[in-house]
Amino acid sequence: MTGKETFEIWAPTGARWVDWVRPVPFVQIDNPEKENPIMNCMIAEINYVELKTNIAVILDLPDYDSIKEGIALARLGFRPIPLYNGTNEPKGTMALVSNHGIESALIWGAGELKKMSISNEAPPVFLLDSNRVHRFKMNVSVFDNSWDLYDQDIPSAEYFLEKGINKIIVRGDSIQKDLIKILYKFQKKGLTILFTDGYEKPKEVSIKKPPKKYR
Repeated sequence: MTGKETFEIWAPTGARWVDWVRPVPFVQIDNPEKENPIMNCMIAEINYVELKTNIAVILDLPDYDSIKEGIALARLGFRPIPLYNGTNEPKGTMALVSNHGIESALIWGAGELKKMSISNEAPPVFLLDSNRVHRFKMNVSVFDNSWDLYDQDIPSAEYFLEKGINKIIVRGDSIQKDLIKILYKFQKKGLTILFTDGYEKPKEVSIKKPPKKYR
């Protein structure tokens, strides 16, 4: 499956939210610098959320785990939206963040999505790699391909509310600083933010104003 074919499955014409699917990893599918690793395709059972039209989910999990859980949520009726924006390392170098597993998982996920019929108005589940903010360089030869999520990379609070979304569930180990900046603004606009580790039911959280160094 080519990168273009994979992208078109994840971002089908006419479906809501797909304008935010990031093209970067799909372009890299056709130009891999190294063989992509074999992935673990085991999908966990989802117990922390049910399909509701007023809920959006943000999965902030390491490597390709968000893709696997995104497919599980797609089976419940959510629309998975990959937000991965990390580039691959140049040939002969080491990367801070490996994206090769993500590329393999996007191809696998496209095959799973082809088996489903998801409503064009389905609520979204946004997929992130929690490793994206790793910025520890062991030496100068390491390629820094870390990245942050910015306001323009995700729908605005106004757009969510216009489409009937008034709650956002973050699923991960913690709420990372790039998300804190965005969610603080969302909260001020009237969106309710909830958090879950995937085991406990989502609980409402109050996002404090981020320090200036985060803004």
